[in-house]
Amino acid sequence: MVEDEEILRKLILTLLEQHGYRVTLAANGGEAVLLIEEKGLRPALMLTDVVMPNMSGKQLVERLRRTLPDLKVLYMSGYTDNAIVHHGVLDPDTPFIQKPFPIQDLVKRIQLVLQGNP
Repeated sequence: MVEDEEILRKLILTLLEQHGYRVTLAANGGEAVLLIEEKGLRPALMLTDVVMPNMSGKQLVERLRRTLPDLKVLYMSGYTDNAIVHHGVLDPDTPFIQKPFPIQDLVKRIQLVLQGNP
């Protein structure tokens, strides 16, 4: 999971672990790149914030897909999906969940993306 807000990062980590997921945290795109390209992490899915300093979630995924072309991704943002799509940040069919979200909604979205049903 890539999230620049520490409190949210820790909260989502705890909740996802309670639902049986093993989660690796990155505070920004640079940390995520290091984990995947340098340390060899191979996540089943990447949950990433869309808007982050220095490297957006979309830029991060574009870079990582050079190494992991089949990387499954679920984007999250406090901005609405309409705003994200309208400004060209994400494509219309991109898996997305708007913050704040109930943990049950996040778990359901993760399951759908892992199954190939964004």
